[in-house]
Amino acid sequence: MNRHCTRSPIRYTRAMLSYQHIYHAGNLADVQKHSLLAWMLEYLTRKDKPLTYIETHAGRALYDLGAEEALKTGEAAAGIAQTRGWFNADHPYSKVLDRVVAEDGPKAYPGSPLIAAHLLRPTDHIHLAELHPREHAALELAMSPTGAKIHLRDGFETAFALCPPTPRRGMLLIDPSYEIKEDYTSIFRHINKLHRAWNVGIIALWYPILTNRAHEPMLEALTAQHPDALRHEVRFPPARPGHGMVGSGMFVLNAPYGLADEAKKLTARYAKLR
Repeated sequence: MNRHCTRSPIRYTRAMLSYQHIYHAGNLADVQKHSLLAWMLEYLTRKDKPLTYIETHAGRALYDLGAEEALKTGEAAAGIAQTRGWFNADHPYSKVLDRVVAEDGPKAYPGSPLIAAHLLRPTDHIHLAELHPREHAALELAMSPTGAKIHLRDGFETAFALCPPTPRRGMLLIDPSYEIKEDYTSIFRHINKLHRAWNVGIIALWYPILTNRAHEPMLEALTAQHPDALRHEVRFPPARPGHGMVGSGMFVLNAPYGLADEAKKLTARYAKLR
């Protein structure tokens, strides 16, 4: 794995260290994000050339959907539990889900780092950033057999230090919690900077669709700056009464050929939930 570490002035806040995805793992937003991610990673491995995969907000990689936190919200029950049949056995998302359940038990669910580890090859490079100390420790444990490089540092600092990576083929997943309001304004600048540095890389941003429309200015700016990017959104019922997230989206620069068709299939499936 490449080791490249450079400091840059990112402001840290308590909110950066509060989010834990276990409460939301396997929800309907994860199904969209992870199924498209798996499809893209398998697409990239069709060529016999090494690649680089980077994540800015990795989480713990492996989730127990039987844990108290997951059961408390019920989001997995409304998510992967009811959508598992959407994906054929040969879909890359299905392949990873089946393998993780076989290895870690029926309540195990893979986060994006583990999806990447199962679909990528020994010649590929994986870099994962996670700032939350507890999540970072769990991430290191889950990913220890994979050879991934784990960074205990801000995700955008990590991406700026690595890009352009070696190998230059590959992708970057940006999946923040959006608990910091500044994310909605700073992400636009960060993506522009990363795209300038790594103009051949696939840069994929996940974002929530909110009733308060906080995401809309960010998406308008991104779409204006990158009109050729793939923007895919799905809607679904709120996880509980009054919950502000009613859908999720993926904004993908340099989207692989065929991803738009895969996204359309998801759109049709989500439409049946409403």
